[in-house]
Amino acid sequence: MDSPFSNHAQDRAASPDGTRTGGLNMPRILRVAVWAVFYFLFYLVQQVSELLAPLMLVLGIGWSALPRLIGIADGVAGSDPQTRDMIAHIAHSIPDHVELGSHLLTPSSLVFDGLLLMAAAALCATLSTIAARTM
Repeated sequence: MDSPFSNHAQDRAASPDGTRTGGLNMPRILRVAVWAVFYFLFYLVQQVSELLAPLMLVLGIGWSALPRLIGIADGVAGSDPQTRDMIAHIAHSIPDHVELGSHLLTPSSLVFDGLLLMAAAALCATLSTIAARTM
């Protein structure tokens, strides 16, 4: 039974005299193949973005919060000079940026990149839905 949304009538190629032919509908097959490739790419980007976005957000927020947490620990340490020296050494050994090849990573850039990946995942989810409905 054909629903109003089925494409069965479009799939059947008819000759000009109204009889059904058994040929393949190549433009439709090509269109579905192109949309399938786009759907695959959108879904792949979505999956990678959903995997990396939380990781980047947590790393960026943790990296930016670490000096503040060490400052709190320094206040709790009291008057013991050895403990204060150890906390000060740890606080000064935390870098404010890391350079990986030609990329400069900072806590705020990791958070921003995590948010951009979340936006990319949402965009690709929308585009893959549109591609699936177009197929």
